[in-house]
Amino acid sequence: MSVTHTDVTVGPAELDPCGQPDHPDCGLRDVLDRVGDKWSVLVIVELANGARRFRQLQRAIDGISQRMLTLTVRRLERDGLVLRTVYPTVPAQVDYRLTETGASLTHLVKALADWSLGHRDTIAQARQAYDAQHPDNEIR
Repeated sequence: MSVTHTDVTVGPAELDPCGQPDHPDCGLRDVLDRVGDKWSVLVIVELANGARRFRQLQRAIDGISQRMLTLTVRRLERDGLVLRTVYPTVPAQVDYRLTETGASLTHLVKALADWSLGHRDTIAQARQAYDAQHPDNEIR
């Protein structure tokens, strides 16, 4: 089965729990710390369409502050997912693009987005049912 295979299966996937004595930390938490936040995923989605300059990213990602975008691209660069290129111009031009590793992540992000779209109504209904049964809950 290829990396881009996104067919939905009926049952849960076979996953070994991380951190168990017979299965040490597999690095999942480390990866989720980076790509599990909304800003990193949105930067990756935007860069999947090609190289972007900082302001282009900022305009494309609604609600992200300059500081948060700076931190996000630096973290993604540190993890080898984004390449930052500075061009010797005055003023200096900088662009960001996905590395090969970052580009390989887009298949998983697309699968997650497809799953999200396919289950949006079911999740909304489950939330409404839960909220009706737990009116004083502060999860919202």
